[in-house]
Amino acid sequence: MKPNTDQLQKKIDKAVHLLESRFLERSELIRLLLLSMLSGENVLLIGPPGTAKSQLARAISQLFGSEHWFDYLLTRFTTPDEIFGPVSLQQLKQDQYVRKTKGYLPQAQFAFLDEIFKANSAILNSLLSILNERMFFNGNEKEPVPLQFLIAASNELPEENEQLAALYDRFLIRYEVSYLKTAASYEAMFNLPTDPLPAVFSLYDSKDIQAESKHVTIPEAIIYFLYKLKQDMEEKEYILSDRRWSKIGHVWKTSAALHGRDTVTIWDTIFTPHMLWDFPEELPVLTELFDKRFAELLKTEVENELPLRSYQQVAEKWIELEYELHAFQFKKEVGAKMSKEQQERFRLLLEECRTQLEESARALCNRLVDWQQHEKDLPAYLRRKNILLHQMEKYTVKYTHLRIEGERLLQMLQGNYRTIFDREIAGAEYDYTL
Repeated sequence: MKPNTDQLQKKIDKAVHLLESRFLERSELIRLLLLSMLSGENVLLIGPPGTAKSQLARAISQLFGSEHWFDYLLTRFTTPDEIFGPVSLQQLKQDQYVRKTKGYLPQAQFAFLDEIFKANSAILNSLLSILNERMFFNGNEKEPVPLQFLIAASNELPEENEQLAALYDRFLIRYEVSYLKTAASYEAMFNLPTDPLPAVFSLYDSKDIQAESKHVTIPEAIIYFLYKLKQDMEEKEYILSDRRWSKIGHVWKTSAALHGRDTVTIWDTIFTPHMLWDFPEELPVLTELFDKRFAELLKTEVENELPLRSYQQVAEKWIELEYELHAFQFKKEVGAKMSKEQQERFRLLLEECRTQLEESARALCNRLVDWQQHEKDLPAYLRRKNILLHQMEKYTVKYTHLRIEGERLLQMLQGNYRTIFDREIAGAEYDYTL
């Protein structure tokens, strides 16, 4: 069934509002968890005790009104029976080693596993197939697991252990949760609502979006963006498995489907840095690499509205010829001797220069004026691109930088024209003070 994206977006707005009213300084994490939930991807929360990791995980499950919730604190002494269910004595009498999984992780649709890296090898082996393939090996049978979403938490990163490394790689999305920082949060902390959260979503919301995401395509420009990001990371010795790169593409497709698009755009990639790091301290470096490639792709995306590249080519072309053309103008004024071929060549060049500079400057000026109007409604415009956008000012600044670059190019065109023709371009007046 094709999802009603408008209705689903309204549900997401309601969910964000409900969660933000209970979990302070968690706006980005809340949005990331909702995207993960719709994508069916596992999330790992890293942080000290007392940062509401388990409380937030339970709140997410309440939004589905589902009773199929499994929650467990793992220790090194936890047995497989506690996670996957006890062995059936009836089946054992028939020489069948089968677990009774009802009420345990293999039958859960939502799960939270605290201190997951403390699990022993007997538990880890079964977790690997549940997390990745959504399959549970119950005796001789391979049973599909209805798990929609799993959040795990840990106070620390896994030790150097092959099994733990494989488990760690199953968590595409990772987030470091810290204690509250602002005085306003501490003031509000004592008056937070405690009533149960209402059911906002149905199980079909995530299933329908995931089904729809299979029809979404990733255009060549986005694939190239991903590949260049991969190269940037590898230059700094950050290596990701092919599985994780593939899953990143899946999350992008889910985001596109959520917004009713049949192709991925740059705005579906905004949470990517949280899918790249192995250690929390890597996030700033990886975010910087991502933002650089994001800015390049953004410039390409807005090419129809503000084709800076073509205007830059015009400006650079005539700046290179500025000295020659200015010299020709001077020689003509003082009556210096020149061949007819030279005169004709420079006459044609001047005419071409005049036409291109005037047309480019006027067109760029008009586009910049339109862009200024566009900037006034940027928050609403960006929200239409991605309703999960956090820190809107971060992205409005990117658009402002594009306008500033356009203004710099307009100054280059106007200055070039002024040098060669000793006058201003009519119709290209622009107020740079805005």
